[in-house]
Amino acid sequence: MLIFEHGREGRRNRAQAPEAGDLDGIPENLRRTRRALLPEVSELQAVRHYTRLSQTNFSIDTHFYPLGSCTMKYNPRGCNSLAMLPGFLGRHPRAPEKRYGQGVLSCLYDLQEMLKDITGMKAVSLAPMAGAQGEFTGVAMIRAYHDARGDTERSEIIVPDAAHGTNPATAVMCGYSVREIATDANGDVDLDSLREAVGPQTAGIMLTNPSTVGVFERNIAEIAEIVHGAGGLLYYDGANLNAILGKVKPGDMGFDVIHMNLHKTFSTPHGGGGPGAGPVGVADRLVPYLPTPMVGREGGEYRWYTEADCPETIGPLSAHYGNVGVLLRAYIYARLLGREGMERVGEYATLNANYLMKRLREAGFEVAYPERRATHEFIVTLRREAKELGCNAMDFAKRLLDYGHHAPTTYFPLLVPECLLVEPTETEDKATLDSFVDAMIAIREEARNEPDTLKSAPHTLPARRLDDVRAAKELDLRWDPPAAS
Repeated sequence: MLIFEHGREGRRNRAQAPEAGDLDGIPENLRRTRRALLPEVSELQAVRHYTRLSQTNFSIDTHFYPLGSCTMKYNPRGCNSLAMLPGFLGRHPRAPEKRYGQGVLSCLYDLQEMLKDITGMKAVSLAPMAGAQGEFTGVAMIRAYHDARGDTERSEIIVPDAAHGTNPATAVMCGYSVREIATDANGDVDLDSLREAVGPQTAGIMLTNPSTVGVFERNIAEIAEIVHGAGGLLYYDGANLNAILGKVKPGDMGFDVIHMNLHKTFSTPHGGGGPGAGPVGVADRLVPYLPTPMVGREGGEYRWYTEADCPETIGPLSAHYGNVGVLLRAYIYARLLGREGMERVGEYATLNANYLMKRLREAGFEVAYPERRATHEFIVTLRREAKELGCNAMDFAKRLLDYGHHAPTTYFPLLVPECLLVEPTETEDKATLDSFVDAMIAIREEARNEPDTLKSAPHTLPARRLDDVRAAKELDLRWDPPAAS
């Protein structure tokens, strides 16, 4: 039921009714000619409506959410409460930095320094306001580097066939064409395919390590040597940083630039469209091109570095300087963990993934790359169930909702048929992991004995199985009031 359907004409909150004279300062040509189409409900009705809606949500606060390559882990409430201290919330972004900004700037400066240490990079900018914008920023800096050297014939970005779909999209948005290379039978980049692809046209390669097939790229040093030898640069997609946090640094692997998804590794809220943050770190050769502003420290005081300080920068990415509320949550989370805590994140994320993979294998499920150890995620392929029982990965995914578990990532990466990419994260306990295995076993039995139960799932949620194609083609998000009789 829509909130408009709760309304009655004339019913409203006192705060909604304008006072006499409220419009006096608004020019006549800018005033509405008719009242805004807003729901006419009381405060209590509005609270009850949105509370009921929130109770129907699947979220990390209510359910197990093993979305591979997404790192849907618990967001500590302490980080939220400290980031919402009045001094942070009430500060205007243009307030004088010396008089009113030293506290928040010191936090952001420390976050830059921590991210530098964690990633092994030379410098970090917090400016990108989302992971996607951080990814775009990374490739834009690669382009700026080549252009500054007069190396303008470099027209290609190399992308493995297991890469995130955003990688080739970002390359194209930055003016490059995409050269795809193969993944070998063990889940590593095919080095012969890479050697064949590189050349004077190579601007760089986009990788994440561990990769999206859930294994650590064992040939990363050789990959770096091949790409650097051809004059290209290495970009690190930070989606899977959680697996190696505190254990190995992308800078030590030979990467030249990295973007970091703070909503993944550093446990800030997943935005669902925003706000977000996707800081970028760079090696020496890309430092001049970092986006502004950045926080600098001079003689015990903090200030913003702008284009005047960084003449070769690719420039600002937003009106101000990133989503500070999100950055503060990441800063507090990092301070809560400390160096030893960050090592535990990588250890327990990997432990949970390997435990869950082993239990599912013992239960008879097929995993991709069975000879490899999982990192923080792994792939289950349901191709056998689809062929023998007629129930595919999407059927399993929808039925998992009825068992109280959100589905893993489905049908990604595309090179593994009928796959589920499973990432339990470090914040889940053994009982939750065991419950997920029990649900998968029970669903497989249903597929054998009553497959229609899967094909029509979910059964316990407000919305049943949707027609995804129709929803995409006939999207309707508008409410129109009923015609007057």
